[in-house]
Amino acid sequence: MLSLATLFAVAAGLASIAVPAQAADWHFLTYYPSQGEKFTRFSGEMVAPTLPKAGYYYLWPGLQDEAHTGVFQPVLDGKSGAWWFSPGWCCGNPSLSWGGGVSVGNGDKLSFDMALDANGTAYNANVGNERSGSSATNSLPLADKVFNQAVFAIELTGVAWDFGPLVFKNVVIESTGTDSGWCNSSPSNYNGATNYTISGVSATKADNKIICSIDSVILQNPI
Repeated sequence: MLSLATLFAVAAGLASIAVPAQAADWHFLTYYPSQGEKFTRFSGEMVAPTLPKAGYYYLWPGLQDEAHTGVFQPVLDGKSGAWWFSPGWCCGNPSLSWGGGVSVGNGDKLSFDMALDANGTAYNANVGNERSGSSATNSLPLADKVFNQAVFAIELTGVAWDFGPLVFKNVVIESTGTDSGWCNSSPSNYNGATNYTISGVSATKADNKIICSIDSVILQNPI
């Protein structure tokens, strides 16, 4: 899958896997923290939609850094004809390996958690499939990254948005700082290309940290 950096920089990183030489069709929502703050955790659940066929369907939540060098992302990947959910870094440093993954069936509820570790030395990703009980982890030396975008994304290459809504539930996004205004604001909707609904938003402050809780984020359909 391609980094969001391709949207904002002339020189984009190469994808970590082979994709067709054509532009991706993007639908994504982005939260930005308050000035001078950064995201340190992004967790929640995602419901796997019905995969219509094998194709370059990439559905993911992710943390993008302010320098646009890449995205830390667990990706629901449909290219084999069956869903596969795996966490990794795309695409600024190909030496950073992708972690293991979990097999996913249509309608499965998946968990994801990306967080800075307690020592502040690495970002850890954990993914799981509630139905099968399977899980996978990945830890990468990304502590130097200033993550200033929390993204809910649909990335399509050579295929259409033909699988219905993409549902995220029980989302928690944490940032440093004391200003919770970003949590209570609407996210950026890239090119106004997506109909979406968000419900159950609340923010708490503790220990120089903002904890933004969202009951559901639903990317409903393209505009």
